[in-house]
Amino acid sequence: MDPKPFSSPVFTLSMHNTVHDALNTMKTNFIKRVAIVKDTKPIGIVTERDISRFLEKDTTKRALDEITLKEIMKKNLITIQANQTDHFEQCATRMITFKVGSIIVVDDEGRLAGITTQTDITAAFASTYSGKYKVKDYMTDKVVTCRETDSLQYALELINKNDVSRLVVTDNKGIVKGVITTNTFLRHSEYFKENTKSRRYLLPAERADARTVSEWIESEILTVEQDEDLANAAALMIKNKVSGIPVVVMKDSKLTGVVSKFDVVRAYSNVIPHGKVLEIYRTYP
Repeated sequence: MDPKPFSSPVFTLSMHNTVHDALNTMKTNFIKRVAIVKDTKPIGIVTERDISRFLEKDTTKRALDEITLKEIMKKNLITIQANQTDHFEQCATRMITFKVGSIIVVDDEGRLAGITTQTDITAAFASTYSGKYKVKDYMTDKVVTCRETDSLQYALELINKNDVSRLVVTDNKGIVKGVITTNTFLRHSEYFKENTKSRRYLLPAERADARTVSEWIESEILTVEQDEDLANAAALMIKNKVSGIPVVVMKDSKLTGVVSKFDVVRAYSNVIPHGKVLEIYRTYP
């Protein structure tokens, strides 16, 4: 069965909804973004990272239910029309070019039809391009890490300072212990159950500087080796619902890099160009 080119229906809000509404939608539905619509047509998009960046710069004292999405949403949408024969290739190229994690899909009338995310392309790569590339061909060797004994507050500060979505967690010897992401913080957020007005929605209400990263990382450690088939790594991401996997040297579990869905998207955008080059070489006299 061919992978679906986009997810539909899409979780949507209006520009008059608030940051609180957006975060509640993301947390409840395990998603990273919501589309902003007006009369069934997409006019913007908001991600959790957009919200985090906005709050870092916003100097007002407004609570999250007092800030509308109109202030935060990205208005220059990257879109694609539905029913393109090379849908995934076009979406992958757009994601790489514009450094975005999703492409809005519209119908012939410009109405919202769906959304293609890095997850969709990663799933397509896993099912279509086994044996094309190895993990080492696309992994990132510059990895932002933290220790399992570091505080949750310090880990979040590292994420924001380095503008990344995840940290690889290690012990004092550099052995990989897991991954902590912005989604990890959102899943454990006490903001909704405490009904607080705090803008520190990702951190525990009390003593975030005393609680450690080890409290929130999974006991099962998901890793891959650099010589692993990239399609297998992509399948692992889909199966385990993660956006990145640490790459290790298996004999000692030492960290050597990380491979993410964005890396898989980069690989997908290169499959056809690389294939054309190989075909030219095969026919070259």
